[in-house]
Amino acid sequence: MQFKHVTLDFDGSVAILKLDHQEVMNAVSVDMLGGLSDALDAIEEKKDEVRCVVLTGAGRAFCTGANLQGRNNQSKKTKAGMTLETGFHPFLRRIRNLHCPIVTAVNGPAAGAGMSFALLGDMILCARSSYFLQAFRRIGLVPDCGSTWLLPRLIGKARSVELSLMGERLPAEKALEWGLVNRVHDDGVLMEEAMKLARDLASGPTVALSLIRKLYWDSPENSFEDQLNLEFQCQLRAGDTEDFREGVGAFLEKRPAQFKGK
Repeated sequence: MQFKHVTLDFDGSVAILKLDHQEVMNAVSVDMLGGLSDALDAIEEKKDEVRCVVLTGAGRAFCTGANLQGRNNQSKKTKAGMTLETGFHPFLRRIRNLHCPIVTAVNGPAAGAGMSFALLGDMILCARSSYFLQAFRRIGLVPDCGSTWLLPRLIGKARSVELSLMGERLPAEKALEWGLVNRVHDDGVLMEEAMKLARDLASGPTVALSLIRKLYWDSPENSFEDQLNLEFQCQLRAGDTEDFREGVGAFLEKRPAQFKGK
């Protein structure tokens, strides 16, 4: 399926969402944000079938941030940041609240907003040649798209501030060493490995996996008591699924579980 600067394909129970504006290395425009919204609508329409999403970029880049082309030629200047609440933030919120796990396959540069998009993955896989870049300071702006929330929680304040103040590239291998990403693969096998992982997640107990996502997203803002209560609520819900009954039965019968995501 083709949307504005976005392609969406389905491989069984895996949806492959691809940023696709290669002329600008998949920089994000208002049009692309609209395409992403339409693609997420299509995924939601197949909610019962789609059990994992892979987010990646077409061509040489994952995403090089906001598309600045033509900005200096605008007859009516738009204040920097105005599209955050109208375009970027709705997409970020929808990704956070998605019903299934997300694998990001970072196939090239992930800069600015593109770095935030990449870090939204529950599992983050990188091509060996890829890198991350907090590019905002290079154009006189501050980090956005949730990066100042995500980064300190992933790699700590010192490294987060350094990346943002200095605007230096963070290679995939160093990102792995810092614990920012999960795995690094040779460029030629990145998508193969991402799909292998996505299929594994898609064959799992999807309701429980979505609740696991929620638990870890909410954890940084919760007190210990709040988190215990949330775990209790989520466990009640997970324990009421067919997949829980199947998992226990498979364990007792010493056979592989056949989860249905219900």
